Amino acid sequence: MKKLNHIIESQQFDKELLEYIFSLADSMKSDHSQHQIKGKILATLFYEPSTRTRLSFESAMLQLGGNVLSTESAKEFSSFSKGESLEDTIKVTSGYADIIALRHFDIGAAKRAALVSDKPIINAGDGAGQHPTQALLDLYTIQNHFKSINDMTICLVGDLRYGRTVRSLCYLLGRFYKPRILFVAPKICEMAEDIRQFLTKNGVHWEKMDFETAIEEADCIYMTRIQKERFLDMGRYSQAINKFKIDNSILPTIKPGAIVLHPLPRESEIHPEVDDDPRMIYFEQAQNGVWIRMAIIHLLLSSSN
Repeated sequence: MKKLNHIIESQQFDKELLEYIFSLADSMKSDHSQHQIKGKILATLFYEPSTRTRLSFESAMLQLGGNVLSTESAKEFSSFSKGESLEDTIKVTSGYADIIALRHFDIGAAKRAALVSDKPIINAGDGAGQHPTQALLDLYTIQNHFKSINDMTICLVGDLRYGRTVRSLCYLLGRFYKPRILFVAPKICEMAEDIRQFLTKNGVHWEKMDFETAIEEADCIYMTRIQKERFLDMGRYSQAINKFKIDNSILPTIKPGAIVLHPLPRESEIHPEVDDDPRMIYFEQAQNGVWIRMAIIHLLLSSSN
């Protein structure tokens, strides 16, 4: 099986490794006592705000019997504010911990960190770049609900330009599966050309579609928020928000056996009034993040021994 020293991008995974991680996540979910890594330390180094990703990494490490060092809002409350480079911070942190989960505002930051770290780096989101562990848990969630992803229609809605979660998911879908992918986005938030070319090269059918038609056809609807923090021009942001929403009026148009995902946090794109509908599985999706991150932490620390 392919060995990983760091987890930086979705393109690192092959099918055998994906299947192993999902099997390990299943094992973690049922009984993780056999996978303990007592004495190991995870550092969560987050330069951007996070709730689910940071806490799920920390929960994962604690449930594995390890320990956690945590820095949130490192952009304001770390030596970054004094001018310290990312590389120096990583070199120092790798002396304190056995593995580092890094979230940063710059595309490519995780790759830079991996070049100078002698401990495993996990990309927990690098700007508008990638979020590979989110893509893993998204795919794991989809697989738990459908027998064959190849036969599915998957609709990606919202901020497809700056949303790193959908970019990372497309890399996994394009390499290993052949679903039909529908893109629904405001004009200024459309999926970037590199992803569209990647899907086409790998024989995945994709098309742009209006929201109403797409959600009627989709087996999986992946909603995302418009990434306000990525916009320099708030006028352009205001043109993109509040275009697509799932609420009670929309529910009858969604297939009975479909699922709705969201990486969270949500804004107006999914109304809380629909949360009790069994097709809304974004909280299950968030919980799956713990099992997947337990699996990859265990995998990386086992590989580094």
